[in-house]
Amino acid sequence: MADASPAAAAMRGHQLDIDGVHVRYGSSTAVDGVSLAVKPGEILALLGPSGCGKTTLLRTVAGFIRPNAGRVTVDGRPIDHLPPGKRGVGIVFQSYALFPHMSAAENVAYGLEARRLPKAEIIRKVEAALAAVRMETFGDRRPRNLSGGQQQRVALARALAIEPSILLLDEPFAALDRALRLDLQLEIKRIQRRFGVTAVLVTHDQDEAMSMADRMAVMRAGRVEQVAAPTEVYDRPATPFVAGFVGTTNALHGRVEERDGTGYRVRLDVGATVPVGSPRGFAVGDRVVLCARPEQLALRDAAVADPAAWPARLRLSLPLGPSVVHDLESGATEMKLHEARRGAPPAPGPVRVALAAGARPALFSAGEFA
Repeated sequence: MADASPAAAAMRGHQLDIDGVHVRYGSSTAVDGVSLAVKPGEILALLGPSGCGKTTLLRTVAGFIRPNAGRVTVDGRPIDHLPPGKRGVGIVFQSYALFPHMSAAENVAYGLEARRLPKAEIIRKVEAALAAVRMETFGDRRPRNLSGGQQQRVALARALAIEPSILLLDEPFAALDRALRLDLQLEIKRIQRRFGVTAVLVTHDQDEAMSMADRMAVMRAGRVEQVAAPTEVYDRPATPFVAGFVGTTNALHGRVEERDGTGYRVRLDVGATVPVGSPRGFAVGDRVVLCARPEQLALRDAAVADPAAWPARLRLSLPLGPSVVHDLESGATEMKLHEARRGAPPAPGPVRVALAAGARPALFSAGEFA
């Protein structure tokens, strides 16, 4: 249920627009003409490998970096001319960035005191912020007496206390172990939904981005390759890089044999002809690469002839809870196949592999893989 408090109302629903932002360091381009619109109350994840420009872009929104070109606006009002403390932006860093000589409550109060609010109002806001992150009983403790997860909660409370228009999350879970990371992801998403604050999350962890974000922007070499809902990015990657970076993909090379309704019939080099639906335009004879997710492949009996299945060798099977991952090879092509676990996994040896029923793998030109 949404919080009806004045603080919640103050944070609800602000639009962030990044318009043609360029950031250069000498002759090196860190952000190359990025434009993004973050809708009021949504979480947008900036996802990509190290050095792709996502943290530089976040720091540009925060005001720590001045862009060489482009602009940043909140609710249509430019904020590029404002210093970081005047932008109405709350930031949660990977390193927490808490003052070690201050208590948790004093850390949360810091930004409010900088705004010269009345003492009674500061106390009220600090108490509300600590309660929002379930840290109200830890206000008198210093950071060294808090666990990593508790410190991150305090950092989040400090960011929320100033009632930010935009919440920026810079790799906020990177220093936490896996179990605690999941707890904090749920906590932050719960709080973000409660207050309706617009948030931008920087991460290199695809699972984190897919679980937390309403939309994700996949970045590479300073540019955005695709912006869409996480399921859209996973199911319909726009580029080979996105297909390979988000999730796992099996790259199967082949040639277009004929058009087939709204798609194509592709003769794969591994030895099968498969129907592939695709909105892209290819000509008969074009070299293409079919990118199939592990769950889009299925095992078939090696003894049963099927023109849509190709021979392979099962090398290893790894049970993972309710599922199992099979490691296969077909000639020089290595593949991963993911399916529900049904009893003991099959023994290594000859098998056949086909596209699973209903699978819609992505199809790209072979030239895009060059």
